[in-house]
Amino acid sequence: MNNFHRQCGASLIEIAITFLILSTSLLAMATLQTRSLQYNKSSAMRSQANIYAYDIIDRIRINRGKNSVNIGSYKADYDATPSGNALATTDMTDWRANINSALPDGKGKVDCAVATQVCTINIKWSEAQIFGSGTKEADAENVLTYSTSI
Repeated sequence: MNNFHRQCGASLIEIAITFLILSTSLLAMATLQTRSLQYNKSSAMRSQANIYAYDIIDRIRINRGKNSVNIGSYKADYDATPSGNALATTDMTDWRANINSALPDGKGKVDCAVATQVCTINIKWSEAQIFGSGTKEADAENVLTYSTSI
């Protein structure tokens, strides 16, 4: 006579392995979702910096004056006080205030040359609060550099 033993149910090892694979997959998906949100926020900040670069370029073009003599008024380092004509000073002050309110640790720098009629805009900001401390993304300071002919 043949005695056949039929298996009734799954073994504890099979259930443990399935649980391990499932939990690892869910953890990986949660990490992927978190990174996706972080990079999405980073991309939004980069887009905002680009919009502010175009903003100051448009302000310079409006105030360039005859033969572009007012372009030289738009020149200031990150922490330097803007100097030049009244409209250029107001433009730079307002522009920097907008950058600081929209981007964390946001600062702006403008360097325009009258002779070449080329302006270089630098906007820098920090993403440490998005990625958290201790990551390579948080350690890097982001700088958008935009150069154009006026």
